[in-house]
Amino acid sequence: MTFPDKQTIRREARTARDAFVATNPIALSPPVAITDRFAPGVTVAAYLPMDSEADPAPLVAAARAAGATIALAHVEARSAPMRFLEWREGDALVTGPFRLTQPGSDAPEVAPDIILTPLVAYDRTLHRLGQGAGFYDRAFARYPDAWRIGIAWSAQEVAAVPTDPWDVPLHALLNEHEFLERGDR
Repeated sequence: MTFPDKQTIRREARTARDAFVATNPIALSPPVAITDRFAPGVTVAAYLPMDSEADPAPLVAAARAAGATIALAHVEARSAPMRFLEWREGDALVTGPFRLTQPGSDAPEVAPDIILTPLVAYDRTLHRLGQGAGFYDRAFARYPDAWRIGIAWSAQEVAAVPTDPWDVPLHALLNEHEFLERGDR
């Protein structure tokens, strides 16, 4: 059996995600399996959603309420590694490359304990397909001990995500219906 290539999956998953969001005005609910890990001294890296990406705001609010430090992804250029910069509610944000809303480059860089990860598609083995620039895979390699949680809509699930040697699977995934977690964490 032949599976679609990554570009085809991205195109189809974005279309499915857009259609899903257009007809389902819902928010994610943070499960206890995630919120139990939020505490003072824990750094939670998140993102501000673009287009129809699933919004991690409820998880960010729960992490903030538990006293965790919040960081947002920060990109300077395709060739530069993504960094995670501390972000407090009310801090100014700027528009970076690829239309990303992110802290300014002068915000303190932090090492995440938990990385809330956007994605285009995922499968049941918790492989993810991102935008294609490899920023998150490089960040996962840089922070191998961070708990990697994909944030998505159920409409983004595909039968199988094609993987390359540099692709790093998630530890867990949250969509509007379920929380999936790998058994090896």
